[in-house]
Order: sequence, then C-alpha cells, then structure tokens
Amino acid sequence: MTVVDQTMDLCFRSFPCLSDPAQRSSSCLKLVLLLTHLIYAGVLFLFDGDLVEKTKKEPWFTALYLLLFVVTLGQYYAISISNPGYVVDVMKNFNKRNVVHTKKPESSNQPASSKNGSVVISIEGSQPGRTVAGSNATYWSKLVAELHPPGSTVRTWTCTYCNVEQPPRAKHCHDCDKCVLQFDHHCVWLGNCIGQGNHCQFWWYLCEETAVCIWTGFLYLSHLMAHITMVWWQDAIMILLLIALSISLIFLLLLLLFHSYLILTNQTTYELVRRRRISYLRAIPERVHPFSKGVCKNIYSFCCSYSFEPIPTPQEIEEKSRQYTCSDVTTCRCC
Repeated sequence: MTVVDQTMDLCFRSFPCLSDPAQRSSSCLKLVLLLTHLIYAGVLFLFDGDLVEKTKKEPWFTALYLLLFVVTLGQYYAISISNPGYVVDVMKNFNKRNVVHTKKPESSNQPASSKNGSVVISIEGSQPGRTVAGSNATYWSKLVAELHPPGSTVRTWTCTYCNVEQPPRAKHCHDCDKCVLQFDHHCVWLGNCIGQGNHCQFWWYLCEETAVCIWTGFLYLSHLMAHITMVWWQDAIMILLLIALSISLIFLLLLLLFHSYLILTNQTTYELVRRRRISYLRAIPERVHPFSKGVCKNIYSFCCSYSFEPIPTPQEIEEKSRQYTCSDVTTCRCC
C-alpha cells in the first residue's frame, strides 16, 4: 500500500462521512460556501479602512452585520443536519404513541423492518391489522388509508424502494434513500432534503442569505464609489466579487419569490414541476391548487402546523375550480 493510500485510509477512518461520495461532495460544497462568505467579509474589512473607522465610532452597525452573518451560517448548517420529515420516523412515532394510549389485554411484539433501517413497532392487544411491506403498522395503515380516496389499494401508496406506506404528498428521495413528507426537493448545497420538517427553516434561510448579500453589496458599492481611483488592483478584486455577488443575489431573489409563491398556494417544487406524473394531480386543471386552503391558512399551516393532508374529494376540487366573482372578493375567498 502506497503512502497516499495509507493517508486516504487513515482519513476515511477518522472521518467516516468522507468515505461516502455523496457526503464527500456535500461536505466540499459546504466548505466552499463557508469560505465564500469568509472571503467576502475578509476582503471588505481588509480593504475598506472607512468601515473599520466607522466600526470604532459606531460599533452597533458592524455588530448587526456580523450577527446577521453568523446567524445565516448557523441556519445553513442547522438545516443541513435537520430532519425533513422522514416517513419511517413519523410512522414509528405515530404507532408508539397509539400503542401507549391503547388498552392492552394481551401483548405481542412483532418486529418490522425496512430498507432504511430496522424499525421495531410493538402492537399490543388483539386488534386485527394488516401486515404491509413487512411491518405490522396497524395504526399507520389506518391513517394512511383514510387520507387516500376510497377504493384505492395499498399498492398505490406503498413505496417500492423502502416498503413504507406513504401519506399523500410524500416521495422517496433517491439521494437520502428515504421517503420524505411533503417532499420539496433535495438540495445539493445543503446535502439534505427539504420537506415538511424543515421547509419553513429553508425559507427563513433564503431571507437571511438575501439580506446578507444585499448588505454586503451595499458596503462594496459604498467603498468603490468613495475609493474607485485609489488602488487599482483592490478595486479590480472588489468589482469582480461584486459582479459574482450580484449574480448570486438575482438567483437568491428568484428562489425566494418562487418558494414564497409555493407557500401561498400550498404547493411543493416537486408537485409543481412533476404535476403530470403524480397520480392524484394528473386530472386536476393547472390553475387549481388542490391542497390550498386560502392564503392565510396556507401561511399558518406552513409556519405553525404540521399535519397530514388528505387528497381532496371531487366536490372540493370542483369548488376550487369555480371562477372568482365579485362576491368572492368581498368575502375574501382567496384568504
């Protein structure tokens, strides 16, 4: 074994996450993002003497900027390790909670397993239940069945990859190899899925990152307008960084507006992009948002309430498809 191989083997043993190509790629992207933030802040304080003098006179200004800077990075790393709402975890907790509150004249323990790890669920009592995908998830099966239209079979909502019964709006992520509730997308920069459990955090991160970019761009412009002819190579570096920052800011603003629209209409990126491939959305007109409950309720559900949403009935879809009238506006139907 060569010295390089020995070094790599030692590195993989010390940092197991680096042995996985996907995690290694995600770790590199996180490092790039961290270094990019530090470079922008470092160049600013290194070249802009006026900002240093202003910091001495008005420390609160720089303190607020650095606080936003640190909070944004902290939010980024918090989301990267957050749980987006894995169906396996929710199923296990749901069944355990129901078992605790169920009277049990008899008890029996039956193991359940899935591709994503072993899940042992204790089903106590003699209540009949059905075995689905190798797990005796009686309570979970009942809940999922009630969310889907009557007459649909278990095969239509059971994941073929991890053998877990999916509630509506859940999807299997091939990068994480798990089913995620209200799956939005898998973010390569975060190395994590965005779903019901962390979509709100992700939106706030976009707001914070956008605010940091705007504030940093303002400081760069202020320095260039005051010292554009002082040191040419410093100005060249700051102009190049400002151009890259402007492109990033445009992307962030578009992403923030896009996710704000999704929130107001109670949609996910996956549902919007792959609408024709999703069975329960295929027959619904494009302009109709079947899970929307009005702007105010959508925002409340996104920020404060995490619940399973049943597939709307044909009557509800017909009501949502109805054209708006003057009376609908006065009664705030859209809210």
